Amino acid sequence: MQWLGFTRLWVVGVFTAAGTLLPLSALGQQGASGGAARARSWLSGDHHIHSRFSVGWDTTARPPKPILGGDAIYPIPTNAEMARKHGLSWMVATDHGGPNHSKVNLEMAYPELLQSRGSVSDLIQFYGMELDTPGAEHSSVIVPHTDHEHIDLYNIEHKFSRREPFPPEPSWNTEARMLEALRYMKAIPTPPLVIANHPSRSATAFGVYGLVSPRELRDWNDTAPQVAVGMEGAPGHQASALTREGAVDTAGFRGGYGNAPTLGGFDQMTARVGGFWDSMLGEGRRWWVTSTSDSHRNWREGGSDFWPGEYSKTYVLAEKSYDDILDGLRNGRVFVTTGDLISEMQVTASLPGAAAAAADIGGTLRVPAGTDVRVTIRVRDPGGTNHHGDNPAVARVDLIVGEILGPVIDRTFDQNSTTRVVRRFAPANWRREGEYLTMEHTLRNVHHPTYLRVRGTNTTQLEPAPDPKAEDPWSDLWFYSNPVFLEIPE
Repeated sequence: MQWLGFTRLWVVGVFTAAGTLLPLSALGQQGASGGAARARSWLSGDHHIHSRFSVGWDTTARPPKPILGGDAIYPIPTNAEMARKHGLSWMVATDHGGPNHSKVNLEMAYPELLQSRGSVSDLIQFYGMELDTPGAEHSSVIVPHTDHEHIDLYNIEHKFSRREPFPPEPSWNTEARMLEALRYMKAIPTPPLVIANHPSRSATAFGVYGLVSPRELRDWNDTAPQVAVGMEGAPGHQASALTREGAVDTAGFRGGYGNAPTLGGFDQMTARVGGFWDSMLGEGRRWWVTSTSDSHRNWREGGSDFWPGEYSKTYVLAEKSYDDILDGLRNGRVFVTTGDLISEMQVTASLPGAAAAAADIGGTLRVPAGTDVRVTIRVRDPGGTNHHGDNPAVARVDLIVGEILGPVIDRTFDQNSTTRVVRRFAPANWRREGEYLTMEHTLRNVHHPTYLRVRGTNTTQLEPAPDPKAEDPWSDLWFYSNPVFLEIPE
């Protein structure tokens, strides 16, 4: 493998003979945010954002040379400023690859991220990348904020990105190599997170998957359950159906999902009740969903993307610190929304009694067999306008319940026949206190391990419909919670 001829901006470490980068003890990069602990709150963010270091390539050179702005166009500080402007508390810089792109990230993107952290200091800015995933398509890698974050990311990309070698090496693009990458990542003392991006974008029909399959995601999660923790529920590129003037583009599909469209802006692996996500939860897997912008170029400038936070938000219940936000993502304290339909969400499962045990989003409640479980849902329907100038209203909230049946025999399986909508709440069924909507339901006589999750919409659709060409994304908004698990002690 040849190296690109970049000028080293500063000494970052020592390369071994194998090309691994080792840290220098003299590095003084600040670690995770310190200070006194603060109460957790819902912090919105985006883990899939590209900058000008998602480069194009001059393929006439040998090796190919990077062309800044050849794919995505914005400097990292611009992304950070726009993320803050659109209400985000955290973001992840996730540039992707090509020949020796690990050095682009290390020597060019990382210094600009450090600059951005200084200039937009009130925004948590993780270092990460969109991995050109072996045997699949793409995935976000989010690296913990440490004094060796740049070295950890360099080593992951340099060793495992399928587009890293030059000349290209087909043996790098296998599912087995991705499992090797996950074993490597979980062995890092501060392991990163991996989230599968736009998992069904290459699907050819509903249930006919492309580069990312149910079996493959199960393999990821089995190999490194604290690293490979989920998938994008709502992909980016949601402005694909808009022109730069804001009119609908008659040729545009939301998310770029041209063969098997999104449903209410969400990937089929998430949006179909009793589908793939429910099959994962029905195995008892802690498998979470997120929502991102996949920002490359804003729609006002001829692109297909919203700014980070302009349309999609991933909310994490956390203190405003690197460590706790990452902990929230790893442990599913997450809900997602489009169009700022809601800004807070609480889903609480509790046992009878004034001081009984309870669990919230991402949590687990132990339920004696035969006990009733009260589910309390509380969402904030903000009174202001979103970034389209609308004030969308929650029209309905659905409580979805499925049984946990254990591991499937057929690892290609993408169904859970026990999953159903047990209650649909309309305005007449909730209590409004200002911007807060509260609703309750009791699950009677719970005898089986169960999970529950919640979604809502501003539409009248009972189930999210396939998104046609030229659909205005602002007219079709949804939110989803991650699950609460109910365990039955033996």
